[in-house]
Amino acid sequence: MPDNRPISEVLQEILRNLQEMVRSEIRLAKAEARGEVAHIAKSGLWIAAGAVVAVCAAVFLAWSAAYALATVMTMWAAALVVALVLAVIAAVLLAVGARLARRIQPVPERTMETLRENLEWMKHSAK
Repeated sequence: MPDNRPISEVLQEILRNLQEMVRSEIRLAKAEARGEVAHIAKSGLWIAAGAVVAVCAAVFLAWSAAYALATVMTMWAAALVVALVLAVIAAVLLAVGARLARRIQPVPERTMETLRENLEWMKHSAK
């Protein structure tokens, strides 16, 4: 069944549809970003609290280890051994953290996928 509407009306409708699609994509991207930011903030808070407690424990453990080693060697040598062990542990932890940080995806994947789908749809509908 042929459409008897003028071409200007059809073009306006297409433009309105495109505008609504873009607005929907923007709303989706904002919702995804808000969810990620909330998740990152909550995770960061727990990590920070755990890190503070871990630092306190590490200081006391290192102090205890240095005093224990001082019974078999001089205090400066015991402190040096403890410092070297802690430096190796820190290097391993930093390497693991850097590897995990590379997995973070700042691009909203669902939004990008729907944008690709919309572009494909527009290409096919334009033919």
